[in-house]
Amino acid sequence: MANQYYLTLLRQNIHAWNAWKRQHPKKVVDLDHANLSQANLSGADLSQANLGSADLSQANLSGASLYQADLSNANLEGANLRGTDLSKADLRGANLEGADLRGAILEGANPQPSPDWQGRVISRPELS
Repeated sequence: MANQYYLTLLRQNIHAWNAWKRQHPKKVVDLDHANLSQANLSGADLSQANLGSADLSQANLSGASLYQADLSNANLEGANLRGTDLSKADLRGANLEGADLRGAILEGANPQPSPDWQGRVISRPELS
C-alpha cells in the first residue's frame, strides 16, 4: 500500500519531492496501488519507485524519471509520457492504451516494447 507521506509530498510540490529524493537516494519509495490519476508529475524523480498497480491514468509524467521503476499492472491509460525515462522499468501488465510515448526512453524496459512504440501515441498495448 502506498506510503501516505510520499503521496502528500509528491502531490504538493515536485521540486520539494525531487530535493527529498536527492537527499534519500537509497530510500525505497512505495507508491503501490497509489491513486495518482490526472496528477501533474512532470519532471518528477520516480526512479526505482514501486508503482505497481498504481492508477496513473491521464497523469502528466512528461520528462519524469521512471528508471528501474516497478510499473507492473499500473494503469497509464492516456498518460503523458513524452520524454520520460522508462529505461529498465517493469511494464509487465501495465495498461498503456492511449499513452503518449513520443521521445520516451524505453531501453531495457521489461517487457521490451515493440520498435514502433517509440515516437507515437499508442492505441493498444504492444509488448513483445
